[in-house]
Amino acid sequence: MAQKLTVIRRPDPEPFESEQRRQICQVGRWMYRRGYIVAHEGNLSVRLDDTRILVTPAGACKGLLTPKDLLLTDLEGSVIAGTGRPSSELAMHLLFYRLRPDVRAVCHAHPPTATGFAAASRPLQEALLPEVILDLGMVPLAAYGMPGTSELCAAIEPLVPAHDAILLENHGVVTCGPNLAAAYHRMETVEHFAQVLWTAETLGGPHLLPRAEVQKLLAAKSPPGHARPLVRPNAPQPAEASGDRVTISRKELESLLTVALQNTRTH
Repeated sequence: MAQKLTVIRRPDPEPFESEQRRQICQVGRWMYRRGYIVAHEGNLSVRLDDTRILVTPAGACKGLLTPKDLLLTDLEGSVIAGTGRPSSELAMHLLFYRLRPDVRAVCHAHPPTATGFAAASRPLQEALLPEVILDLGMVPLAAYGMPGTSELCAAIEPLVPAHDAILLENHGVVTCGPNLAAAYHRMETVEHFAQVLWTAETLGGPHLLPRAEVQKLLAAKSPPGHARPLVRPNAPQPAEASGDRVTISRKELESLLTVALQNTRTH
């Protein structure tokens, strides 16, 4: 009499984890197809709960990942499930999760135009596009730190609390968000901003938004019922004026946006 083979099936991960695994693989494909990463570049992670991080593996093409390829780690970076090594940039991701309780996903890539600005040591902080001002404020530049080392974490640590997107000098871009979609869309926004700025510069120079327009945008972003200061008391005076139109300098924009973002997170 033929014996029956009993198959013991491993329980599927919880529905939320399964969905996050699927989304990481999808975003990896988007980044690869758009040329934000090549070969084994880039990395993605999602914070599942207070103890677990889902992260892409090292040495793998992020455009070809399957859900089972991803690794689970704890908040110290130790692997608790999965085969292989987590991304060498995991420490950078964990820094965001430690410093920003609101962050649930981190995206790191090398989009060509934005990375070009990073390689030229140029932050993206011009008051140029309303959508960028509202979503990102400004995109600062972190000093160079060797990828995958504590040097990189030390370079970005002062910027992480107040910024959702950071240029990494001679390296690339890192973005974060309350979910993976938001983190990825911010990566798209950074690259789009860089492309528009580059185009404007080749056409004779960008036409920056006036200080008053930036203030109106930031005021519109304020939570209802909360009046907040948009300019530091010691903010510098406008750098240029022509009739009733005033342009805003980079330092003024940084001052405006830093105060605005800080107030947004306190309300």
